[in-house]
Amino acid sequence: MCWLCLSLFNFAQAAPADIQGEHLQTSITEPVSPDTWGIYGQFTGVEQFHPAFTSPYQSTNSLDPQTTGAETTDLTFYAGIRVWGGELWLNPEIDQGFGLSNTLGVAGFPSGEAYKVGANDPYFRLPRVFYRHVYNLGGEEQILTSSANQLARTQTADNIILTIGKFSATDVFDSNIYAHDPRSDFLNWSVIESGAYDYAADAWGFTEGASVEWTQSRWTLRGGFFALSTTPNSTTIDTTFEQHEWVVELEERHQFGGHPGKVKLLGFINQGNMGSYSDALRIAQQTNSIPDTDLVRRGNSRPGFAINLEQEVLSDLGIFTRASMNDGSKEAYDFTEINQSIAAGLSLHGNHWGRNKDTFGLAAVVNGLSSDAVAYFAAGGKGILIGDGHLNYGLEKIMETYYSYSVPAIDHLTLTLNYQYIVNPAYNQDRGVVNILGIRLHTEF
Repeated sequence: MCWLCLSLFNFAQAAPADIQGEHLQTSITEPVSPDTWGIYGQFTGVEQFHPAFTSPYQSTNSLDPQTTGAETTDLTFYAGIRVWGGELWLNPEIDQGFGLSNTLGVAGFPSGEAYKVGANDPYFRLPRVFYRHVYNLGGEEQILTSSANQLARTQTADNIILTIGKFSATDVFDSNIYAHDPRSDFLNWSVIESGAYDYAADAWGFTEGASVEWTQSRWTLRGGFFALSTTPNSTTIDTTFEQHEWVVELEERHQFGGHPGKVKLLGFINQGNMGSYSDALRIAQQTNSIPDTDLVRRGNSRPGFAINLEQEVLSDLGIFTRASMNDGSKEAYDFTEINQSIAAGLSLHGNHWGRNKDTFGLAAVVNGLSSDAVAYFAAGGKGILIGDGHLNYGLEKIMETYYSYSVPAIDHLTLTLNYQYIVNPAYNQDRGVVNILGIRLHTEF
């Protein structure tokens, strides 16, 4: 592990914090005094490795076929204060490292802790600066305890939540209790998110914008407006909002056999300067060159949708599934080259073997491209993450499993072993199979 791993190891003796805690609720009935401020933190280190695999050809966007490994680390602080009747949060962070092959070569990339921007030396970022206000509308009172990005408070079951500032669209949309957080559960991009949800983001996964969530009884309706990056896969956000995303999500909560579950329907539309695959191919044929969507970008819209289900089956066992699709006639803008995706999996706590804080996870995902995208990449085109210079198309198939071990001698420290089996990386039947082994160290304080 790098220097950050060694320096953070002794920080584990502290209060737990859930980094996705913005909307977690508890059923505690004791009165709670609203916190006026809070400071939390987390550290995560991920090492991944794959042995050599078959690769008759490759390009600059290909996964390296030689035996290789990569490391990422991040240290995040969550500082919040109650102001103007709501909460203001800042999340300063220090990052270091690279994803495998500099986060290239697989559409369902194997590490959600790897950004599209890597660095050998630690560097500072401020990924989140946001304000949240809750408007109570009545109903049963609920108690929310303090955690990362959440101050303790009492709110009513029916409410409206406004969030505005810089954060990730997936902080609010497309969440799933069993598969959403690469710091504690699965790692693969197309497992922790709906693969075809091309959510607005810079190269680190964050953007500027606002969301509104209206909860009434067992329903929640969410809407959001976010800035796309200035150009596809850019490190800068279009702060003019001329290039933007609209997203809406309807959530239904239910009980099935006494066990809670959720169903979410999400729709989005991205509007910005993006290239059409067919336009890029036409220009390439006229000029006898390799197609490039950079050359044909103009004002376009790109819609898509996702279905997201989670269901507790037993008190220690939950299952999930996601299915998503987008307009595959145009290039991916801010996430990855996936036009259709379906994922399913389970999460099992270790109660039956006396390890109730441990978790075993198993998931499978199948990703696909549109016919226009297949033609583009077969002609040598490149995208955000993929482009081998040629393409013998096949569905990208991924299996992921992990075991998260709660270290008994140190509170709030987990060690996770992860394995991913990837068939047709970047949809290419000529390359692979790829076996990826990973280890993750995570602590909260």
